[in-house]
Amino acid sequence: MLPPQNASVPALSEETGIPKDTLYGWRIQARGRAGVAPGQLQPGGALSSAEKFAIVLETASFNELELGEYCRRKGLYPEQVAHWKDAFIQGASPAVSRAEREQMQQQARTIKQLQSELHRKDRALAEAAALLVLEKKVQALWTEPEDEKSHSRSAKK
Repeated sequence: MLPPQNASVPALSEETGIPKDTLYGWRIQARGRAGVAPGQLQPGGALSSAEKFAIVLETASFNELELGEYCRRKGLYPEQVAHWKDAFIQGASPAVSRAEREQMQQQARTIKQLQSELHRKDRALAEAAALLVLEKKVQALWTEPEDEKSHSRSAKK
């Protein structure tokens, strides 16, 4: 059940006739007692950061096939190794200082304030444009066209 063979519990249960629950219990006990023997690794989640880093360094030059073979030998998944590599790369990036964090927060507040002001001004501009259009329509309805004005004046004379 443990590396390097990594036989599955259901397959081993079927082969030996031992109940699955018993095998799972034995595996937990064996892992708890044994620790990490030379050449063997604990399951992916139980590895220390130093062990994970050593694996990432060891597999850095492997191609996909070599990485797959290595992971099968060690009882790991290639996705775990890739995840660990990404985590170490992220951890290597410099941490953002408190001053930089405060500056970014201040910039975010300023941007939010400017966006709200821009939104308010856009609404005011739209309202002013609507009022101008309405004013032109009212003037067009209530005022006489030039031809009618001149015709009505000549009739009065």
